[in-house]
Amino acid sequence: MPQDTALPTLLQALAGELSAGGGEVQNLHRLSGGASQDTWAFDLAMAPGAVRPLVLRRTPPGTAQRSGSNAGLEAEAVLIALAGAAGVPVPPLVLRLRAEHGLGQGFVMGHLSGETLGRRIVSDPRFAQARQGLARRCGQVLAQIHALPRARLPALREANAAGELAHCRDWHRSLGAARPVFALALRWLAEHCPDDSVALGLVHGDFRTGNLMVDEAGLAGVLDWELAHLGDAMQDLGWLCVNSWRFGRAELPVGGFGRLDELFAGYAEAGGRVDPARVHWWQVFGTLHWGVICESMGQAGTAAGQPQMEKAAIGRRASEAEIDLLQLLAPR
Repeated sequence: MPQDTALPTLLQALAGELSAGGGEVQNLHRLSGGASQDTWAFDLAMAPGAVRPLVLRRTPPGTAQRSGSNAGLEAEAVLIALAGAAGVPVPPLVLRLRAEHGLGQGFVMGHLSGETLGRRIVSDPRFAQARQGLARRCGQVLAQIHALPRARLPALREANAAGELAHCRDWHRSLGAARPVFALALRWLAEHCPDDSVALGLVHGDFRTGNLMVDEAGLAGVLDWELAHLGDAMQDLGWLCVNSWRFGRAELPVGGFGRLDELFAGYAEAGGRVDPARVHWWQVFGTLHWGVICESMGQAGTAAGQPQMEKAAIGRRASEAEIDLLQLLAPR
């Protein structure tokens, strides 16, 4: 398994495939790292004086390739290419890794310029103009994603509303915490669960403020396709409206930057059909799901022998999800 110190050499060997004229790999630095995959940024310096910023996403050899809910990097690469060809703003796919590259599974993509930090997107004056049309644009882009033909998609897990709810319920119960508001939400979700007649199509799975790159002109890129799956298209719209992704702008339900009518209008303009009741169901589900994620992180962060402040802090946010659920299910 290549160590981090081998990356410059391994990437340099790919220079001819990253650019027709080759180049020199420079400024390699890690953007993120984890147990199963990591992300690196680097520049490819090409004569005469041109520099191409690139990003490597990979699962190193010898590590877990995919979890049950993760699409996997090979599938991500296919999805990014398909989405880009359909007009979705995504980083350009430059190279899909092969075994002989010695870097594991993954791909190299172009670097996009813009902002991903949610608090800046929803409040920084620099993005005031971009925010004006952002909800409508998100609706248009989601309709484009959902329209990608299923026959061309890679193998992805299937997840209808009932299955997602059962998984969330079992996960919460396995944690052993008594949370009456979560119990209320689980009951409401079960009583109002969409039937299984909804056709399953591509769902991005994590389309929200924080995974959207925004520049002063608007939406510059849709990132983080690792939770893509086959499901109910309204799941993406509901997830975007969860209060945790509004970053303090609770009065703007779409990502902290727009209104529901703007999102729905953009979705319809691009050929999508909105079911507001299902969007609301998925918003409630997404709020609960985030709460259970926080609950799980909190337990992991305080585990004996391995306390982790960041996870423990996220665990405290389960109470925020409870407040959000009450606002959705029992508004004043």
